[in-house]
Amino acid sequence: MAGIAPTLNPTHSHGSDLNEALMVSDFYQHPDLYDALLPVGAHLPFYSALARQHPEGVLELACGTGQLAVPIAGSGVPIVGLDRSAAMLATARNRATAAGVTCDLVEGDMRAFDLGQRFGLVFIARNSLLHLSSAEDIVAAFKAVRNHLLPDGVFAFDVFNPDPSILARSKDQRFPVMTVDTATFGRLTVESTHDYDAAEQTDRGTWFISAGDERDKWVVSVVVRSIFPQELPLLLQAAGLRVLNRFGSLDKSPFGSGSRHQVCVCQAAA
Repeated sequence: MAGIAPTLNPTHSHGSDLNEALMVSDFYQHPDLYDALLPVGAHLPFYSALARQHPEGVLELACGTGQLAVPIAGSGVPIVGLDRSAAMLATARNRATAAGVTCDLVEGDMRAFDLGQRFGLVFIARNSLLHLSSAEDIVAAFKAVRNHLLPDGVFAFDVFNPDPSILARSKDQRFPVMTVDTATFGRLTVESTHDYDAAEQTDRGTWFISAGDERDKWVVSVVVRSIFPQELPLLLQAAGLRVLNRFGSLDKSPFGSGSRHQVCVCQAAA
């Protein structure tokens, strides 16, 4: 379920004007739409470069449709991909077959898995860590990662840096998210509502996806966990991990208060 999109859960109607037939009950049952809307972008060169430094083997958690795992496998680095969505994994297997590469793809939960092997690199890309809504779940995933790292192995992930101005938006107002030109669906435009629960650090909103002149063709509920910069090292520490580097973007620019992302490279704590 990897992706730059936030966690996407079954949707609920926000008004009688919405057509129930257009409600997407599970975004991850629609991998073609997912891939069209969320191309891999700058994440591929960043994680591919890390993977080449660890030819002993790589594990991608929340690998989704294999947009990262398959090209990494194609570069000659052995990689395992794990994801909860059978539909996404089916697309990943088709992608690997089309590319003529071997990629071990496993259905599982990043909070609790045991693959019986260790890796030089484990990574969770494209905000996929934010599928986990509680601190306990995040720490559980971090512990599972630590248990699968070689002694000098590296854990990398990227999440957005929470923006208070976005979290404070009115829950009744739509805001633009993106516009993407796709080969499959034409031009897709996404608008979003926000409903932030400060106690849970969770933003519950809705994505309204329009295709060309078809307004709100798909309507998807959105649930996004915020992980704040001062909180992140403590969650890692609780799982026996430490931050080696934290960047503000995938081009490795320094992390600061104006950074839109937290791109972290970690290791097991001594």
